Amino acid sequence: MRRFYNIPKKKTLNLCPFEPLNLKKKKSLYLCTSKPLYLTMRYFIHFAYNGTHYHGWQFQPNASSVQETLNKALSVLLNSTINVMGAGRTDTGVHAEEMYGHFDLEKSIDIPVLVHKLNSYLPKDIAVYNLIPVHDDAHCRFDATKRTYEYHINTVKNPFLEELSWYVTQKLDVELMNEAAKILLKHTDFQCFSKVNTDVNTFDCTIFEAYWKQENNKLVFTISANRFLRNMVRAIVGTLINIGLHKITLADFENIIASKNREKAGFSVPAHGLYLTKIYYDYL
Repeated sequence: MRRFYNIPKKKTLNLCPFEPLNLKKKKSLYLCTSKPLYLTMRYFIHFAYNGTHYHGWQFQPNASSVQETLNKALSVLLNSTINVMGAGRTDTGVHAEEMYGHFDLEKSIDIPVLVHKLNSYLPKDIAVYNLIPVHDDAHCRFDATKRTYEYHINTVKNPFLEELSWYVTQKLDVELMNEAAKILLKHTDFQCFSKVNTDVNTFDCTIFEAYWKQENNKLVFTISANRFLRNMVRAIVGTLINIGLHKITLADFENIIASKNREKAGFSVPAHGLYLTKIYYDYL
């Protein structure tokens, strides 16, 4: 059975035939038919979670987090202290249909067996899809080239989606909201949608797509970018809602972006309607 292994670049012991999966990429995964030459391995973990009962992804003292829950499960099952680095941080109540993390391990593992054990051990609101051996300098956060978020709105009350979608009673002008969403693609500085007092070097983000789609009683906003600021998506959605309610105009929306002032933008919509749906890497 062929397995993925990670061989440090600086060592050139040709004891194992390598097959680069993609020679054009800066980093690649390698196939190796013999045992690994070195014990330390880096793994990407591919998983999802319902964020309803968690205070976000990142560890917090005296509060339940996805990171802490995952660390505990891996540490118990592997009998080793494991610390998972996440591809990003989701706030309290935010969900992830696709999330990646990475961790290092100084022992070989049977991936299918460990995935099965993790899903048996973890609570029902966290699911692990796969573990992927990667190069030793692969980084789940810094190597991500694009992320996609969705915001879900229900226009008819549904008790089964109470914690998974935001119920909006007012009639929204979706066509006008889509016109406003197109304006986002013309800009890069989104300080007006960022949480204040955020420790970042730049407020620049490249947005690749932003649009609303309505199907029956469900309205979904999709947005993809190379990076996102804290609270950015929820602030954008809140401002677009004001467009849809005809509280502000498209010209107002342009002025809000130009102002770089969070107080000018709309309210931050509830967290439970937000989903991280996709993270992109050049080598996965």
